[in-house]
Amino acid sequence: MKYIVRNLEIVVDQVTKEYPVVLVTGPRQVGKTTMLRKRMEGTDRGYVTLDDLNERNIAKTDPELFLQLHKPPVLIDEVQYAPELFTYIKILVDKNHDPGAFWLTGSQVFNLMKGIRESLAGRVAVLSLTSLSQAEMCGGAMEPFTVDIEKLSARKDGRKEADARDIYERIYRGSMPAIVSGANSNSQIFYSSYISTYIERDIKELSDAIDSLKFLRFITAVAARCSQMLNIAEIARDADINQVQAKNWLGILETLGIIFYLHPYSNNLLKRLVKTPKLYFYDTGLVCYLTKWSSAETLESGAMNGAILENYVVSEIRKTYLNCGKEPYLYYYRDKDAKEIDMILEHDGMLNPIEIKKTSNPGAELVKVFGLLDRASTPRSKGAVICMKPELGAIDRDNYIVPIWMI
Repeated sequence: MKYIVRNLEIVVDQVTKEYPVVLVTGPRQVGKTTMLRKRMEGTDRGYVTLDDLNERNIAKTDPELFLQLHKPPVLIDEVQYAPELFTYIKILVDKNHDPGAFWLTGSQVFNLMKGIRESLAGRVAVLSLTSLSQAEMCGGAMEPFTVDIEKLSARKDGRKEADARDIYERIYRGSMPAIVSGANSNSQIFYSSYISTYIERDIKELSDAIDSLKFLRFITAVAARCSQMLNIAEIARDADINQVQAKNWLGILETLGIIFYLHPYSNNLLKRLVKTPKLYFYDTGLVCYLTKWSSAETLESGAMNGAILENYVVSEIRKTYLNCGKEPYLYYYRDKDAKEIDMILEHDGMLNPIEIKKTSNPGAELVKVFGLLDRASTPRSKGAVICMKPELGAIDRDNYIVPIWMI
């Protein structure tokens, strides 16, 4: 199985020199442990996993003894199983002040973050690892996506050109390391076992009262609405559960790092805007499995092709930030007249409006909607249409055409 270099490795090395504790969060199977163990090679750092029930028991019942057995520098895997450790890690950290003493991984972000915030505030660097990005699959270097012609041109070198068929193949196959590295050649078999073992196991730990079959119906209803405005009533109806349950279960999917939201851009000068977020999955392969597409070809010509393409682009842009250890400020725009901008990127006091389209020949009509942001108090900068055009281009001086493979 080929190891794929992760962009976050650079950030891990950097924060290890600055913070005594480094926590890498993210869903199961995205490669947190693999990445950190690769960085440990040739060092004296120890390793222990709390998936081992004996180790977990000691960590929970006698955290002091556990940390005597596993002295820093150490990588403690799946640390969410023993939050009792946090206080004792704090004592050791405050006594010794050694940078990089503890590397931690954890999957269930919400519960984990609560314990970390209470015990290790100011002592821990928290990083988020997602499934693989386009750049990582191609072996290219990455920096956060921006609508800057020089930086976009520079991205060409580290990416692999792809036409519409190739892009839908990437969307269909998904971005989990086990599939991309060739360890699991059949993505559908992988996602089937991924749902039954990992998601089900984590879900049971977060809430005992969840019926597995109902949860599968629920997550399928959510997948069918990727790139859409969140409608809890519809999801609850399709899954045959009540709206309170649907809301709680969406919280679980977000906690596990399966879904994320784009919130509507709001600005006190822009009136009559909607308040509902749009829902996306980090991994489009999981969406394709849940919504039962049999191949990349059927997906490309099917009813979900536009929604799933938008999901892919938004998640890829989000990954370029998270993989560099940065927070993405991504929004969408929609007003009460149903005028919409697919995505707005806010950085350095500027707004970049972005449209996502399946077309390979975008026209000027697609960027007219960007003018809606001219009334905002934050100034509008360059815009972009991200689409299937094979090379970087421009609609006019202020709006660029960016191929999807270049993200």
